Formats: sequence, structure tokens, C-alpha cells
Amino acid sequence: MPGSVRVAAAQIEAGQDVAENLAACLRVIDAAAGQRAQLVVLPEFCNHLSWYASRTQAHERATRPGDEFLTAIAERARRHGIWIKINLTHAHPDGTTGGTNFLFDPAGEVAGTCDKQTLMGAENDFLEPGATVGPVLRTPLGRIGMYACMEGVINEVARGLALRGAQVLLNSLNSFALDEADLHIPVRAAENKVWVVAANKVGPLLPRDELPAIAERLGVPPEWLHGAGESQIVAPDGTVVAKAPRTGEAVVVADIDPTLADDKRRPDGTDIFATRRPELYGPIGEPPAGRRRPPGAPVLRSAVVRDPALVRDAVDKGAQLVVMPESAGDPALLAAALDGTDAHVVTTALEDGIPTGLLISRDGIVARQPRLHGRSGDVGRSSGIGAASGIGAASEIGTPSEIGTPSASGAEIVPIDLEWGRLAIIAGDDALYPETFRLAALLDTDVVAVPYDAQEDWELALGLPERAAENRLNLVVATPIDQPAAILAMTPDFTLWTRWEGPFTGRISTPVRTDIPAGEASGAAEVGPAQAANRLVSRNTDLVDGRPWRLVDALTR
Repeated sequence: MPGSVRVAAAQIEAGQDVAENLAACLRVIDAAAGQRAQLVVLPEFCNHLSWYASRTQAHERATRPGDEFLTAIAERARRHGIWIKINLTHAHPDGTTGGTNFLFDPAGEVAGTCDKQTLMGAENDFLEPGATVGPVLRTPLGRIGMYACMEGVINEVARGLALRGAQVLLNSLNSFALDEADLHIPVRAAENKVWVVAANKVGPLLPRDELPAIAERLGVPPEWLHGAGESQIVAPDGTVVAKAPRTGEAVVVADIDPTLADDKRRPDGTDIFATRRPELYGPIGEPPAGRRRPPGAPVLRSAVVRDPALVRDAVDKGAQLVVMPESAGDPALLAAALDGTDAHVVTTALEDGIPTGLLISRDGIVARQPRLHGRSGDVGRSSGIGAASGIGAASEIGTPSEIGTPSASGAEIVPIDLEWGRLAIIAGDDALYPETFRLAALLDTDVVAVPYDAQEDWELALGLPERAAENRLNLVVATPIDQPAAILAMTPDFTLWTRWEGPFTGRISTPVRTDIPAGEASGAAEVGPAQAANRLVSRNTDLVDGRPWRLVDALTR
């Protein structure tokens, strides 16, 4: 067992001068070593600004085996006896260029590499996406996986690494988005119960002399096109244990215990990996087909109601969709409350021993969604994931063995077409699994009703907002009255490739959140079904179709 490990996340500015960029890298490596870090993570594209005139120029300026840049990083690893994770543009022998993650060991040897699988925007113009999954490496520090930036804005890459046994995920970023630090980075730790060490850039992410003109063209202040910093270290429960400032070169360190990532249990004992149902997730690994349904209505008035007596009041105030907590009322009485209206209510009930989501109209139950995931109970630590014996020199490990068998449940998501768009019901523990919401997005869902009972803080703070963000889904989340609830709406202010209706906030993929505090019996807000059709987070980068569908065997098998 590795025991306590001191890790560091370092943020730098990297421009078009490769020598200056190398000097910045060496400076923060030295600073991390000075704080006795055993592992330091650096940002993405450390060798050169992610801005090129052509694919040829990108290849010319990329690193190569044995060049000055890689040699210097290797030498620093040897000098300090430290593990270094860095991301660079790297020229491959076949003439392609990758966004390549390197892990150097304390002897200065390359312990592992992998290319970024999901590219962002203009990266598609000069890089090739990775064609294989990244390794999970056994090291004296623990089992390590690597990814970069856009790969953390969707769930599949980090999920696959965790399912293959990684305890510590290393994320290198080149991002100006503020929602990286407060959503996309920490959620990957919490949803997989692993550690994440993430390093972002600071300073301009575009050439300084061209920045004002580019900013004017995009309609955003120039300072928003700087790296967002806030490099951080995140615990398996989603707690950020160390965070760098928003601006300026910096190194943050924390002492972590990688073995904490071997326990995948919720407070009720459910193992969130053992209860997955890979046999249902096959569509995630199928070739993208694009959205086939037209956009839904521009606006839908929705409500969370936690007292059956208040359903009619919510509908009279304009709610067309009312979502209630699990097992919130008699379906016949709820139908009666809708008499004379076209509104619908969602709750759950136990049917044939299976918790089942119910869609209720004035005519009664009109659709059912059996729960997909069972509860394993307290099955203990995951046998395949927790086995950490024989750790020595870095080596790749494979897929963990199955841990337990969840109880039989539903077989698929059943979408429902209503006059304002397509609805899916994801109730109870189904809402824990990123795969469930991805399946809903692949079915062209516009709005998801989520009757839910949270057990850990991250589930409402990070998990469900990320399910909305990474799939462009509107969520209406109804919890018991002693918990906060929320309505998460998609907005047209999304990406830099369309003009924003409001001021640019720096958050590129974050839902608009309306909170219903604990103790409040109801709350309402508008959501935007039509916005679910807009999934382009950047040019040539679709949040749903851009998933690395060829490389998701760890999720689907």
C-alpha cells in the first residue's frame, strides 16, 4: 500500500516561445520538489501556445523523443526523484501530431503516455485524436491514469480509467472556462470516488498581439481568454483539498491516501461500480448518429412540489411539468389534481417489487419507467479495484473483476413525447450513474424528471449539474423536503461560437440553477427544451457525438 503521498498541481503561462515555456515548467517542478512533492502535474500544451497557422506548423513545433524539451523534463525528474505528468503537442513517427500526456518516473524514464481522445475546437485542425485508451499504471504511489482538458468535460475518459482501476487521475488543462474548477474537475473525482490532480494554464491562451481582435470578434472581454487557473487537488468525495489562485504561476500541494479510492460505497452500502449495468450501456459505444428529433419548445414552465396538496396550485400558476420526490403520493389523487389541465406529474411507486417512475396526467398513469439499477447493499471493497499488491515499477493493469450482481430492474430508458418535447424519467439511484443520462441524451431527450433521495453532498452540488451540462439536458430534481432540490435549465448562452444574450460569464457548459431550499415545499422555474438540441461546445466539438465512442469498452462490457 502506498500510504500517504504528497502530490502537487502546478499552473503556468505558456506562449509561443518554447524556451520560455520550458523555463516555466522547470521552475514549477523545482517549486513542487521544494515542497517535498512526490508527484507534480503540469498543464496541457506546455511546450507551445495552442495556436498554429497550419497542421504542418503544429507538427514542426511539437516535441520529439530526445529533444531538448523532453530531455530537460526527464533530467528534472531524475534530479528531484519526482514523478512528473505533463501534456505536450508531440510529433509521432507516422507524421501525425498528438496532444500527448507523458508520465516521467523518478529515474527520468517515460513510465507511460497517451494521446488526448476528445479534441476541442481548433485542436481538430492540427491534432489527431488518440486511437487507444490511456494506460492505468501501477506505481509506488498508487494506480495512476491520465487525461486532458476536454476529456474531463464529458465523463467517458475519466470513467473508463476509474473502472480499469485507477486511484489517482491526472488532468492537464488549457482552459479559460471558470466551470472547470467549480464543476467539471471535481465531479470526476466524486462520481468515480477517485483522487483528481488537475493543473490549468494562466495567462493568454491566444497570441498576445492578436488577443484584442479575437476577443472583439467573439464579443467577449480579452481577459476572459486567459487560462482560468485554480489548479486543484480533489478527494474521492468531491472535496477540493487544495486550490491555486485564479491568476498567476503557482504550485499547490496536498497529502493524499490513494487507497481511499478503493472504496466505492455510498453511505447506505451500495457499491456504485458493482451496481452498474454495462449490458444496458451499449449505445454509448455505437457510432454517432446526430440528433434526429427537431428541437422542443423554447420554454417549459416546470415545478418541484413536495406536498401533494400543492400540485394543483403549481399547475394553476402555469407549471406544465411537476416533479415530486419518490413515492410522493397516490397516483389517482395526483391525477385528480390535474383535472381539466394538460399538465403532467412525475413521481415513483413500487410495482412488482421494482421502484418505477410514473408519468401521470389527468387520465391517470400514462407512462412507466422501471428503475434500471439495483442496490447491492454493503458488498465491501471492490475486489478487483482494491487489490494493490505487487506494486513496484510502473506497469499497466487491466479491467477489475466483477464485484457483485445488482438486483434485476428495468431494461431500457423509455422516453415520452409530449407537446413541448421529449421527457425521460431517471429516478432514484439511476441518477447516480453518468451512463444513464448519456443514454437519455442519445435518445434525443429534452427534459429529465429526477425524483431523487441524495446521500452525499456531491450528488446535488456536482453530480446532477454535470449530468445536465455534459449532455445538454434540462433536469427537474425533486428530493425529500429535508434536502435541497433544484431545477437545472439549459440556456442559449453556450460556447463562444454564438453571441450571448446576456453578459459572458466565463462558464461555457453550466446549467442555470434554480434552488429549492430544504424545508420549502415547492419551487418553480422555466427550462428550455429547445436548447437540448444545441450540443456544440466549440467548433467541431459536440458534447454527445464527440464522446470517444470507439474507446468505451470499460463502460460497456
